[in-house]
Amino acid sequence: MHRFTRVIAAGVPLILALSTAGCAEGKTEARPTVSVPTTSPPEPVPLTPEAAKQAFRTYVTDEDVARAAGDERLALNWTTGGQRQLTAAEFREAAYDGDPVRRFGYDEPELYVPKLKDDAYPHWFMASVDRSVLGERKSERTVLMAFVRNSPSDRWKLTLVTDMQKKAKLPEVEIDDDGYAEALSTDDTSLLIRPRDVIGIHATVAAEGGGSVAAKVMKSSAVTTGFYKDTRKATKKAKEDDLTLQIVYTATPFPYFGVRTESGGGLIVYSLFRSTSLIADEPGTPKPEIPEEAEHLLDGTVEGNQVDTTATLHFAAYDPERAEEGKRQSKAQVIADQGAISKASTPPLKKTP
Repeated sequence: MHRFTRVIAAGVPLILALSTAGCAEGKTEARPTVSVPTTSPPEPVPLTPEAAKQAFRTYVTDEDVARAAGDERLALNWTTGGQRQLTAAEFREAAYDGDPVRRFGYDEPELYVPKLKDDAYPHWFMASVDRSVLGERKSERTVLMAFVRNSPSDRWKLTLVTDMQKKAKLPEVEIDDDGYAEALSTDDTSLLIRPRDVIGIHATVAAEGGGSVAAKVMKSSAVTTGFYKDTRKATKKAKEDDLTLQIVYTATPFPYFGVRTESGGGLIVYSLFRSTSLIADEPGTPKPEIPEEAEHLLDGTVEGNQVDTTATLHFAAYDPERAEEGKRQSKAQVIADQGAISKASTPPLKKTP
C-alpha cells in the first residue's frame, strides 16, 4: 500500500508538467467552471378574502379589455374549463353574426372564500354578483361565478358562470368571523345528496324524467325533468322528418365546488355536457339541417348524413341538509343555469368494407 502511494506521489509532478506544457502549446485549455443558477418554486400564496377580492377586480378589468377589443385570444387567457369553451363559442358567434362581443358591468360581489391550506392547490372561490350587459336595458341578472388557481405561478381564471333563475332564491352562505366560508367535502353525508353525486343525479333526471329514482331527491324544473320532456318532443319531431335524434347528458372533467349554507345545506356549482346526434339513417333521406344555434361553429355544409353537437351547461343547486328520521325531507333544487353549444361537427359517411 505504501509503495503504491509513493508511485502516485512521484508521478504527480510529471503529470502536472505535461499538462502545463500541453496548455502552452495550445493543445488543451482549462475550461472555467460554469455555475448553473438554481430556481426555487414559487411560494404558496395564502387564499384570503382580500386576495379573492383583488382577483375578482383584476378579472373584471381584464375581461372588459379583451371584450372591448374583440380579442378572443386575450379573453381565453382569463378563463379555463367549461367557461373557456363557452367564451370561445361566444366570440365566434359574434364574429359570425358581425356583432360586437357582449361587455358586462358588475356590482359589488359577495365572495365565498373557503379556508384552504396554502399549499393545497387548486385554490378556488365563488362570487355572487349582479351583472348586466352594457347597452341592454333590464339585462341585470344575479350570476354565480367560480374562480380557480391551479398553482402559485398560475393566474386566477374564471372556470364557471351561471345565471340565477328569476324565481329562485339564493341561499345564505355561512361566513365565519374572519370572512371565510366552509368548503364542502365531496362525500359530505350531512346533505341529502353527497356533493360528488349531484352531477350524476341531475344527469339521470334529465335522461329519465320524473319517473326516475333520482327525481325523488331533486325537484322538477325546466332544466331537470324539463330536459327529459324536451328530448321526447325533439325525438318525435326528428322521427317525423325521417331522422334519428340521440341526446345524452354526461358529467364533465371540469371541477365542481360547494360551500355550506346557514341552513346547514350546501350551495354547489357544477357542469354537464349535452351531446346530440341528428342522423339520416334511410337512403335517400335529406341530410339533416345544421341547427341555427350551431351555425357559427360549422362551415355551412353537411358532408355525411349526421350532425353532432355538444353543449356545455353550467348549474348551481341548493342541496338541503339531510332531515332527521321521521321529519319531512326537502328535495335538492337547481337554482341557476347557463350554457350553449360549444362544439359541433358533421362527420363524413363511414366507408363500408
